[in-house]
Amino acid sequence: VQLQASGGGLVQTGDSLRLSCVLSGRTGGLYAVGWFRQIPGKEREFVAAMTRTGGNTLYADSVKGRFTVSNDNVKQTVYLQMNTLKPEDTALYTCAADRVGPVISTAPRRYRHWGQGTQVTVSS
Repeated sequence: VQLQASGGGLVQTGDSLRLSCVLSGRTGGLYAVGWFRQIPGKEREFVAAMTRTGGNTLYADSVKGRFTVSNDNVKQTVYLQMNTLKPEDTALYTCAADRVGPVISTAPRRYRHWGQGTQVTVSS
């Protein structure tokens, strides 16, 4: 499975961005796709995830109410809509896929497949 994240950029506080994660290869059997973020010197942080069926989602408290994860299985793409962005949202955002389940995990070690990141910078 390959994952390619895109859509990052430089925005101002309060702006919105939509990240995309395109999946390719052997995508059958994937349980969930998650978004993580990381800034230099800190551990990778869980942001949000959605099961491939779209039936379940999970959000970090820090983004709840501002970020929305969705998917388009026809396009094999998972989106992260980010609204009301704050400077503390600045990070490298990466998408990852979990094959295991049966519940959405916030632990990076559960996600076997990782894409390259896309940088999001929010200026104050």
